[in-house]
Amino acid sequence: MHILITNDDGPPSSHSSPYVHCLVEHLKAAGHIVSVCLPHTQRSWIGKAHIIGQTLKPVYYRPSASLHGEGDQGTTHTQPKANGDGDEWVLIDGTPASCTQIGLNHLFKDKGPVDLVVSGPNYGRNTTAVFALSSGTMGAALEGAALRKKSIALSFAFFTRNHDPVIIEAACKHSVRVIEALYKQWPSDNSADLYSVNVPLVEGVETHKTIFTEILQNYWTDGGCFTEVEDGAPDSVDAEEQLRQEQEGGAPAAGYKRKCYKWAPKFTDVYKSVEDGGPGSDGWVVQEGNTSVTPLKANFAMSRTDKLQKELELEDVNENALPREKETSNQEEPQLRALIAYEDEYVQPLILNAFESLLPKDLVQITSTLESENGEVSAEKWLASANCRALQITPYETIDFEYATSHDESYLINSYMIRKALIRKHYISTTMDHWVAKNPTSVLKRHMKRSDAFEVDYAEFLDDALIEAFDLRESLDRNEAVENERDKEWWILKPGMSDRGQGIRLFSTMDQLQEIFDTWEAERPDSDEEDEIEDADRDTTGDEAGDYITASHLRHFVAQPYIHPPLVMGEGGHKFHIRTYVLCVGSLQVYVYKHMLALFAAKPYSPPWESPDDLETFLTNTCIQESPNDNTVQRFWNLPLPKERLDAIFEQICGVTGEIFEAAARAMPIHFQTMPNAFEVFGLDYLVDADGTAWLLEINAFPDFKQTGGDLQEIVQGFWKGVVREAVVPFFGINQAALLSTDGSDDMVPVRKVDLGRR
Repeated sequence: MHILITNDDGPPSSHSSPYVHCLVEHLKAAGHIVSVCLPHTQRSWIGKAHIIGQTLKPVYYRPSASLHGEGDQGTTHTQPKANGDGDEWVLIDGTPASCTQIGLNHLFKDKGPVDLVVSGPNYGRNTTAVFALSSGTMGAALEGAALRKKSIALSFAFFTRNHDPVIIEAACKHSVRVIEALYKQWPSDNSADLYSVNVPLVEGVETHKTIFTEILQNYWTDGGCFTEVEDGAPDSVDAEEQLRQEQEGGAPAAGYKRKCYKWAPKFTDVYKSVEDGGPGSDGWVVQEGNTSVTPLKANFAMSRTDKLQKELELEDVNENALPREKETSNQEEPQLRALIAYEDEYVQPLILNAFESLLPKDLVQITSTLESENGEVSAEKWLASANCRALQITPYETIDFEYATSHDESYLINSYMIRKALIRKHYISTTMDHWVAKNPTSVLKRHMKRSDAFEVDYAEFLDDALIEAFDLRESLDRNEAVENERDKEWWILKPGMSDRGQGIRLFSTMDQLQEIFDTWEAERPDSDEEDEIEDADRDTTGDEAGDYITASHLRHFVAQPYIHPPLVMGEGGHKFHIRTYVLCVGSLQVYVYKHMLALFAAKPYSPPWESPDDLETFLTNTCIQESPNDNTVQRFWNLPLPKERLDAIFEQICGVTGEIFEAAARAMPIHFQTMPNAFEVFGLDYLVDADGTAWLLEINAFPDFKQTGGDLQEIVQGFWKGVVREAVVPFFGINQAALLSTDGSDDMVPVRKVDLGRR
């Protein structure tokens, strides 16, 4: 995960900040991305303050090799490194809370969204209310919580200032495990906004208990934090005032003394309050040599939790897998449960193989039997316990979205709930229109044909349905005056909710379009009630039987300008389209799988005016062919084209793919809603014209992988390995070192990363 580190002790120093560098290095060693933004000097006891009216300026700090604050402390510079070195820290002349604000909102964006704010390790404990209410360490974490980020305030409680580097190393290693455990077990019910963690600097701390606690409510006594002292040296302002008083006949300056107040808190009574408070508080737990973990709300109220005085279960030091609560059974269970029931005999074994070839058997328990009630899986019943971490890869209709939305930290599903802005043909054109209107230079303008969408219930109402299809009607009107068929503008008609090539037709005149609908009307069965209900976000994978088009499919249509001439290949010149497998993760990362397919039409290409009704000359969907073979499905990178031309096509596809998903997420947020605990695979179809321009045709959810065929099924298997690496492994925090294979680790090409703030 990406962790923002801040503190209230400033940059590494043996005098005031001896721990932060060591913790940063141990977090990096654990595989985390670490960004550091600290106050430029010590800012302890300042709470969650900001300095208003002051412009804060950064300097750039390059830490030395020392991890414990001794010796060379590193160097500061007014300008960052030109190469954007990710190890460079930022120091701000402000408060700890200001560092959190600036670190989250203005710095480190090239590393992606921050997942967790860690403030500390503080030089000293922050147990009990007296310390916590004033702590700059706590203030920085509270600021992170106020910005809706998971936040942890980390403090090291020392009992002697003679710090042993071995003990500090152990405390940092232990802190990393605590941080990881808390992040992975973060409550999904909003019962905690942040945690205060206090680690005692004692020998063997990593073997001691880590206990959930509450903050001891205590108070200052006997004078509090300051001691009155004499100061006989007036400053310049006071001296000027004295002189003015003398000139005005006031009291003489001789013997003038003022009282001053020195920071000298008396901690004896604070420590005594811990003894008097007895077991259970954060102060008591730390005093006993154990680590305290206090869940808090960012509203000066402790989070009420049923875990008080219970032990936080941590990973074993040598484990690569996930933390979990102790089971009542003596039998150890895998720490990740996966329900993989794709209900497709072609792709199911390939998904299973992807998991088995990457994840150790003791890490994941895979179930392939879909046990459901009324066609729906109850995730709550399926999971063994409330703390179980689980993954579901099943058909859209069987996903327990209700459970997923309330368990976004522990339950990963393989589909977004709403994404019709992309997968419905009568929506994707609107998505492009809205995006291009706001971004007129968008790549979509040059790689998507604008469509006209319309609705038709009955053929006799076709003319009325086209009233607002302005581009289409103008084109058809122009065609009426054109005698030569080859000079007309041709259109391709697609039912908005069908797939597998159903209902696709070519036309160039109103009469031809009317004839298409009249023919469908005559072929329509007497009753198709079961198709009348439209669920615009359910997936149709093209399994509908019959030659007619169902009533629900007849309702929505799009007409797109026909792309002619296409790039053709092979003996006789066959038209083809490119099938691109795409992975979307969370909110929102988009990957294009490098190994694309070229799907060819069954017959040599004919212009639309020569054979508009011969689907096999222009329709490249292999579903209408008897069976895919070596000629109809080929590897994109094996096409007989120069390498530079293949690279140019792939570059276009990557650019357009990233753009269309961002367009849907930003311009059509009602119809494309990402989820932080979901991923989804899509099949995108591109057509390349004779000039080498790639045009996006459509996007399919739950793509028909069977079109890949038996000879090339390793492409699908490799794609699902990429899904495991990029979607499953990061979500569950699985250590990359635990993966059984690195083959194909570069095949998933990241094409867009958008922070939509949906967490």
